[in-house]
Amino acid sequence: MGRMGVKKVPIFDGEGNLCFVGIRSQILHYRNINRRTRPTVFCGENHIEEFLMGHFSSMFNGLAKSFVMKKGKSSNRCSGREAAEAMAKEAKKNESLLCSSGTVHVDGSNNFASVFSKKGQKGVNQDCCIVWEEFGCQEDMMFCGIFDGHGSWGHFVAKRVRESMPPSLLCNWQETLSQTSLDQDIDVETEKKQHRFNIWKHSYLKTCAAIDQELEQNRKIDSFFSGTTALSIVRQGELIVIANVGDSRAVLATTSEDGILVPVQLTVDFKPNLPQEAERIIERQGRVFCLEDEPGVHRVWLPDEESPGLAMSRAFGDYCVKDYGLISVPEVTQRNITSRDQFVVLATDGVWDVISNQEAVDIVAKTQDRAKSAKRLVECAMHAWKRKRRGIAMDDISAICLFFHSSSSSSLSLGQVNQVGTLK
Repeated sequence: MGRMGVKKVPIFDGEGNLCFVGIRSQILHYRNINRRTRPTVFCGENHIEEFLMGHFSSMFNGLAKSFVMKKGKSSNRCSGREAAEAMAKEAKKNESLLCSSGTVHVDGSNNFASVFSKKGQKGVNQDCCIVWEEFGCQEDMMFCGIFDGHGSWGHFVAKRVRESMPPSLLCNWQETLSQTSLDQDIDVETEKKQHRFNIWKHSYLKTCAAIDQELEQNRKIDSFFSGTTALSIVRQGELIVIANVGDSRAVLATTSEDGILVPVQLTVDFKPNLPQEAERIIERQGRVFCLEDEPGVHRVWLPDEESPGLAMSRAFGDYCVKDYGLISVPEVTQRNITSRDQFVVLATDGVWDVISNQEAVDIVAKTQDRAKSAKRLVECAMHAWKRKRRGIAMDDISAICLFFHSSSSSSLSLGQVNQVGTLK
């Protein structure tokens, strides 16, 4: 496509004047005028609809149309995929998208994310993360994802899924919005919230299916015996949508009526020994059992071979066992954030194998500098691993801590934090 700023797209500014801007300046322009008006985007003589249900930027549609018009023909990919990828590149330049250890905080936003990842003792770090503030140029939206690769190509698979999921989800969400109409008779707020969640759920299911299919056809990455888990959340206003494929975990920290900070586990660890997971695997001729030297660690095996021995029942890739019960279908759930909800922790199993939900919440809450909260949690997990699992190679350990409120308001409502004992 060439340089980002070359393609010119006409938009109306906040005063109703028509102007032509490049993709980069258009995104920055949109962020500036979003609070004042809802801009309408045009491409040629085609009028692109205004905000879909008041949630999605018409700028995205204008960008999508401009990409399709430049191609001159329809594409098998979603018409907005390139536009979403362009947004991701711009977000990275503007430091509102993070793919490594660090922090993300956009001026004026209550969201604050701390990210940290530490290589284990098994070779290359196969964990990776992403945080995208103002997801899709929406000021009230944020995307967080954490991915845990496995197998010799696991780090490549994890990074590929990290790269593909946000723009694909954004594209499918926009497409679903454009095809879905809200019943005008719906005036109950709970029904509206459910309708909004259903759109996200449909978008996630479609996205994960497409990613797994694309991965299987990718000749540059050998994912037959390698794969990755994927845990992600989207925050849209006071709604958080959680999608989980694998055994990473999301834990919410909320204040009880007694003023105690307590954990609420938002996801299921999809292990092969879960009844519904084991039933599916066995029905498809796969096998689930533990090795003699790993009692309690259930793994997925081929019908007639002692491989691959996956410790999770859902994952992207791993096509050697996709016909034997392994799936990449996410569990998608929701939660409406209240003033009691303080932060959410997303972490790979390297944390949860040695740290309890309560310990994780307490560690993060007691870290005075929010920017260091994820690092502190990972370091505590490393110490716990050495103490509890001596002689076992330490796994890669990664965490994202997403805070919902500004530090000043949060400090007044965190409540009493339980003691963590030896993990202080």
